Amino acid sequence: MSEIINTESAAKPLGAYPHARRVGNLLFLSGIGSRNAKDNTIPGLKLDADGTIIGYDIEAECLQVFANVRAVLEASGSSWDKIVDVTVFLTNMKKDFPVYNKIYGEYFKEVQACRTTVEVKSLPTPIAIELKVIATID
Repeated sequence: MSEIINTESAAKPLGAYPHARRVGNLLFLSGIGSRNAKDNTIPGLKLDADGTIIGYDIEAECLQVFANVRAVLEASGSSWDKIVDVTVFLTNMKKDFPVYNKIYGEYFKEVQACRTTVEVKSLPTPIAIELKVIATID
């Protein structure tokens, strides 16, 4: 059994892929970023006239990306406590890891999901964080 899931409660995917795909009792989320579902803005982002990032708020982005992941999980019939694996992509590990890790610890304290955090040069939009999540569905 395989099912494609999309929701209006998270920012639209940037390409030809769904928010998530259920296969059996596993749920695979596509990369979920920190864009706001309502207006596609990135919380705390400041760009110059040329579109170059001049400032961003990693805490605000963490809170938004976690909200987006929760929205996709719930639209899929899963929940936060059913997350089993998280891959986190940060664009600035040295600067952002301490804040992200603190917030992550608050959100995932009871979940105890496996986690990998990697630094990437950039992401498809000027976001500073993206999550790739695997969860279960009963």
